[in-house]
Amino acid sequence: MKKLVVLTGAGMSAESGISTFRDAGGLWDKYPVEQVATPEGYAANPQLVTDFYNERRKQLLTVKPNRGHELLAEMEQFFNVTVITQNVDNLHERAGSSRVIHLHGELTKVTSSWQPNNPNYIKELKPEEYEVKIGDVAADGSQLRPFIVWFGEAVPMIETAIDYCEQADVFLIIGTSLNVYPAAGLLNYVPAHVPVYLIDPKQVPIASGRPVHVIQKGASEGMVELKRLLVE
Repeated sequence: MKKLVVLTGAGMSAESGISTFRDAGGLWDKYPVEQVATPEGYAANPQLVTDFYNERRKQLLTVKPNRGHELLAEMEQFFNVTVITQNVDNLHERAGSSRVIHLHGELTKVTSSWQPNNPNYIKELKPEEYEVKIGDVAADGSQLRPFIVWFGEAVPMIETAIDYCEQADVFLIIGTSLNVYPAAGLLNYVPAHVPVYLIDPKQVPIASGRPVHVIQKGASEGMVELKRLLVE
């Protein structure tokens, strides 16, 4: 089976009702990124940051995967699919995608404030545990923090993602502005002969100068068209 490697961003989940961060009216308008998505913000006001991610988690209970997520999962009938996502929601998994690499962490998990990437301290929360409180501690005694890769932190899964990109037979980008590095640089690791598809309703600048087949639609409509192009 050919390997389809997919890079997804906030636009993938927008139709499900999850706020994008960068668009007008997005989360960064309401909460400055420095306050809720940096180690410094967390150190300055752990309560604010903990509450912010509690709200994001609770939002997950009110949304469901959209047709784009479902169609991507269905592509596993025809391809060996790897989803590399910048999203921290669990909608790919809920739609049935079996291999998902989360570059920026996972909202449904918490970890140690001292050793956030130590697998011994990463814990998946059940929905009834989504309200994390100050004073809830990891196994090493530190305050539980969101298992999120904040701005200024290393991206532990980037090497794994690069490995998959280097082996892709088809590369697909959905709903990402290609602004956030290192994720935006993954296209540079896709071999030159590999066809690249981009699904996004907005125009996305591709810096590499390589040919890209653009489908200027939202995630669900775009995936319908992509499936027609690749499968039917």
